[in-house]
Amino acid sequence: MATSLSLPASRRPAVTSKWAILALVAVAQFMVVLDATVVNVALPSIQHGLHFSQSSLQWVINAYTLFFGGFLLLGGRAADLFGRKRLFLIGITVFSAASLLNGLASSAGMLVAGRALQGLGAALVSPAALSIITTTFDEGRERSQALGIWSAISAGGGAFGLLAGGALTEALSWPWIFFVNVPIGVAAFAFAARYLPETRSQVRERVDIAGAVSVTGGLVVLVYAIVKAQAWGFGSVRTLGLAAVAAALLAAFVAIERRSRSPLIRLDIFRSRSIRSANTVMLLVVSGMFAMFFFTSIYLQELLGYSPLKTGVAFLPLTGGIVIGAAVAQQLITRIGVRAVALAGMSLAAFGLLLLGALPVDGSYAANLLPSLLILSLGLGLTFAPITLIATSGVAPSDAGLASGLLNTAQQVGGALGLAVLSTLAANRTSSVLGGLGHPASPADRASALVDGFHVAYVAGAGLMAAGVILLALLLRNSDVKTISTAEPALAQA
Repeated sequence: MATSLSLPASRRPAVTSKWAILALVAVAQFMVVLDATVVNVALPSIQHGLHFSQSSLQWVINAYTLFFGGFLLLGGRAADLFGRKRLFLIGITVFSAASLLNGLASSAGMLVAGRALQGLGAALVSPAALSIITTTFDEGRERSQALGIWSAISAGGGAFGLLAGGALTEALSWPWIFFVNVPIGVAAFAFAARYLPETRSQVRERVDIAGAVSVTGGLVVLVYAIVKAQAWGFGSVRTLGLAAVAAALLAAFVAIERRSRSPLIRLDIFRSRSIRSANTVMLLVVSGMFAMFFFTSIYLQELLGYSPLKTGVAFLPLTGGIVIGAAVAQQLITRIGVRAVALAGMSLAAFGLLLLGALPVDGSYAANLLPSLLILSLGLGLTFAPITLIATSGVAPSDAGLASGLLNTAQQVGGALGLAVLSTLAANRTSSVLGGLGHPASPADRASALVDGFHVAYVAGAGLMAAGVILLALLLRNSDVKTISTAEPALAQA
């Protein structure tokens, strides 16, 4: 990503207006982050309303995360080159228009397409908004304070999304989780057009559109192949053909990046052991976490009979546990080191997922679900801060934006791929159980088969977390991270 340049003193906003600018871009970021979680609680209502199959329901989430992650680095570079205010306004427009289309969706395909467009809009808004903050606030205490507020709002958006999704779905209907973005987007656009200053990098480079399209296309095709493998078979010609197309697109991306004068991702950054390790581990961690939200929301509503609002409330202890775990991690990092804290956090999270793998069909929230969620959330809180530090510390200032962008991309891509794999495993298990009954399935049989599928997904998610523990232990030595400073807290985004 091109190096950000601060505004000349004569063009900087007055001190009294800096915080107004922060509030404006933070509202937009809040909307983007909220939309990544607000859908989870509404999934059963969306499934029934638009007749999604169990296996295809994941596309409501994956279409958003794949396009968000796939175009995130492109959005950051385009903001630097073409103007941060301009990209912010374009992103808000795309995101708000897509939200309106989603609320009006009359078919599953229309909603999935709208979610992909929303993800593209988010990929333009988020990096432009962060760049606006870094060029508005001077480096040092002022910028650290602004970024701290930004981080808190980002975390709050994810937590609030779960509750808002339940409240809007229950009080109105699921389309309103999208309609609510429209007036917010219109107001953000109007204020940004009037008050935001325009800034851009003076370094003139090309935008690597080919790289962004090839990597996003490859990931979309790969996820589609994984999802359809349930019906086609993993060894079928169609599945293998799609896998080959995905591999070709991803190979083309690597070739484009090697030859490009202005690559989306400068591949030599992966020579850093800490960057390689942290991004791989973050991909695995988020793979398990996304699936947990997906399956637990369905379990609460379809098996325990929770309303959407009650489901949103049921997730709140998870958010609280992550916040507490992150605070504890900041204290432990200075005492035992980032590597040890990350290993402990992932181990705890894996244990929490294993406990979820034993949920009964007629379980109790307090006895069966809450203890697992608390253990899992504490583990995740202990994991995010050290992994973020490992991924972003010790890099050259010119690579700081790229390192942060890579970690955010790993989160989005990991969530999409993990959800695709675990949903396919769960659906295969459910189909296998129902197919082996030898008689028409009763509602009780279907509920039991559905939970059996969830068990497979939770245990596989625990396996992904455990793989992260093993990889971090093998790939990263204490000497690789012993110089990491904790003077400035990590701005981890769950």
